[in-house]
Amino acid sequence: MNHCSSPENQALTHSRLVVWVAAIAAISFALPQLVRAERIPAPLVPTNIQAPAGHRAFLEGHAVGTQNYICLTSGSGFAWTLFGPQATLFNDGFQQVITHFLSGNPLEGGTPRATWQHSRDTSSVWAAAIASSSDPHFVVPGAIPWLLLQVFGTQDGPTGGHRLTRTTFVQRVNTSGGVMPATGCTLSADLGKKVLVPYTADYFFYKDINDDDN
Repeated sequence: MNHCSSPENQALTHSRLVVWVAAIAAISFALPQLVRAERIPAPLVPTNIQAPAGHRAFLEGHAVGTQNYICLTSGSGFAWTLFGPQATLFNDGFQQVITHFLSGNPLEGGTPRATWQHSRDTSSVWAAAIASSSDPHFVVPGAIPWLLLQVFGTQDGPTGGHRLTRTTFVQRVNTSGGVMPATGCTLSADLGKKVLVPYTADYFFYKDINDDDN
């Protein structure tokens, strides 16, 4: 019996081989991409704002927005007081991923906290600064401090989204701008005046190293 392949069979075998090679290549490319999506390198930061041992970065966002100040009474005079940020966080592809603002934490009876809400599943996280640094080896002149914030509340989105709810700590790093004004809040006529100061920063979100939920 002649077992020689016909030209048609050889062409079909070659086509199948090409498809399988392409499929394997696609899978080989996709897997590292998925790993990199979760394996975010932690930034180099001053010692006092490093995330505690047992936590690792899983999400990063590049923020563009404002630090917002209001002129209020302070002792016998007046002073600028921060009343919250307003920013949008983007990924490396310039796609919006998170919004950042001040809101009441429902797990603390409405205590105002820095808030991040995921743009797709609307899961939210509330946190407060527990350490800050203006170390000139890291923080550029005229920029707001770098921060380590601890999470005090999380909430799933209305459809069960939980992209941010595993967050345990947040770092604010690579800041520029956002500094409180040096003037404009000295007279009674200034009371209630608001100033929105542009800033940029990178935010790193950390979770427990034993949390493997994607």
